[in-house]
Amino acid sequence: MNKFSIPKCMSTQHPDNVSAPFFTPTSVLGGQDEITEAYYVFSHLLCDEQMWDYEGKEVDNHVVKKLFTKYEAFFKKNKIGEKVFITLRVPNPEVEKTEAKMLLETLESIPRSFDIAKLFYDKDSAPIFEVILPMTSSAKNMDRIFQYYKNFVAGKQDQPCFENDISIAEWIGTINPSSINVIPLFEDRENTLKAHNIVEEYLENKDLDYQRVFFARSDPAMNYGMISALLLNKLALQNIAKTSEKIGVPFYPILGVGSSPLRGNLTPLNVEDILKEYPSVHTFSLQSAFKFDYSVSQVRDGVKKILASETSAPHELDTEKSLDIMNRVQASFQKQVQSLAIPINAVAKFVPKRRRRKLHVGLFGYSRDVGTVSLPRAITFTASLYSLGVPPELLGLDALTKDDIAYLRKIYIGYEKDLSMALKFYNPDSPYVPQSIKDAIKNLGVDYETDKFHKESTDQIIKFLNSSTGEQSMLSDYILKAAHGRRFLG
Repeated sequence: MNKFSIPKCMSTQHPDNVSAPFFTPTSVLGGQDEITEAYYVFSHLLCDEQMWDYEGKEVDNHVVKKLFTKYEAFFKKNKIGEKVFITLRVPNPEVEKTEAKMLLETLESIPRSFDIAKLFYDKDSAPIFEVILPMTSSAKNMDRIFQYYKNFVAGKQDQPCFENDISIAEWIGTINPSSINVIPLFEDRENTLKAHNIVEEYLENKDLDYQRVFFARSDPAMNYGMISALLLNKLALQNIAKTSEKIGVPFYPILGVGSSPLRGNLTPLNVEDILKEYPSVHTFSLQSAFKFDYSVSQVRDGVKKILASETSAPHELDTEKSLDIMNRVQASFQKQVQSLAIPINAVAKFVPKRRRRKLHVGLFGYSRDVGTVSLPRAITFTASLYSLGVPPELLGLDALTKDDIAYLRKIYIGYEKDLSMALKFYNPDSPYVPQSIKDAIKNLGVDYETDKFHKESTDQIIKFLNSSTGEQSMLSDYILKAAHGRRFLG
C-alpha cells in the first residue's frame, strides 16, 4: 500500500446520529443494516474505508462474502483492499477479558475473506489486512496480535495435524495473507502522551513500509474535558511526527472525531476548519451523525474535501504550557462531572439507542466517599449533558486564565466556533450548571446566540426528569427534539 491508497475517510459505526438512515426499518442499526451501510458509504457517500467494529457489539464476520454476493457489480469495479477498505476493530484481551477469544475468531476470519476475494477477483487478493487495537497501552499489546496472526493463524499452515501427515496447507489450502498490520488506538491520557514511544518500540526489528496510528477524541474528552482532549491530541500528533522523522518510517495518523464540539466538531459543514485544525492527520473518522444527519450532497461534498486534502506538519505546541492547562482543566472538569453524575445517569436511561450493542461500561470512574461513580459511554454522556442544558464543552473552563485563553486562541483554530456552538445550546436557567461555569462564560470572549427551541426542549427535559414516573415517559421525545436541533445525538 502506498500513501495514495491509504484511506482518508473512515466510516465508523459510532451511534451519534439522530436521524435513522433510509435503508433501515427501525432507528436501531444492526446485522444486515450494517452490511447495507458499508455498501452505501462506499457507493453513495464516497468514503474509502469502513471500520468493522467487533468491540462491544454483535458483528457479522461474513461481511466480505455478503458484500460480494449482494453488490457484485459495484465491488467488481471497486476492489476491496485496493480502492475501498474494510478495517477490523478487535477487542483488546488485556482489558476486555470476556471478549478475549473473539479476537482469535476475528483473526481467523481474515484468511477466509482472502479466499472469497480470490475467487471473486480471480487472483490473490487480501480484502482485509489491518486491525485496530483499542485501548493500546504497550508495544507488547500490539506485537502479540501481530505475532499471533503471523505464527498461529498463517504460520500453522506448514505444520502437519500429526506426525508424518500432510501439512495443514496441503489439507485445507494455503493461508493468506501471511501477516497483518496492527493499528494502535490510544484512548487515555497516559498512553496517548507516550504513543510515539510505544509505536517506535513496536516497529523495532520490523520491516514495515508505513504505520497507521489512531488517536481517540471522545473518551479523552469525557474523561478530561474538551480543551484537555484537544491539547492531548495535538501533543500526540506533534510527538509522532518527530518520531516518524527520527526512525524513517512514515506514520499516517487517524483521528476519531465526532460531530459534537466535545468530540471534535467534524460535520460536513465544518470540514475545512477541521483540516486546518489537524493538518498532519491523514484519516478522519466519519461517524453516524456526519453520514445520516445531513443531506447526501452535503456529506459527499465534505467527503470530497477530505479526500482531496494534503497532509502537512502538525501545529507546534508549547508542551509545558499545554500540560499545565490540561492538568487544571482536567481537575476542574472531573470535579464538576462527579457532582453531575446522578442527573447524567438519570437522563442516560432515556437517550434513544442507535446501534445494537452489548452493555459496555465507560472508562470514566471517580472515587468518592460513597464509592465509585460510573458514567455511560461518550455519546450517551454527551447527549445527557446537552439534554440538561449543560453542554459538556463548558465544564472545566473555569480553570482557564486570561493567559490560557490567549494561548488557546493561537493554537486552537476552532476555539471561537466550537465554544460558540456549544453556548448556543447552553440553558442558563438549568439548575445543573455550576456557578463557576456561569462566571467563566463571561470571560471566554465568545459571542453566541441561544437556540430558543433547544432551550425550550431542555426546560421540558428538566421538568419531566424531576416529575412523576408517568411524565418521565416524555423524556425520550424531548431528548430527540433537542438533538434534531443540534444535528447530533451526542
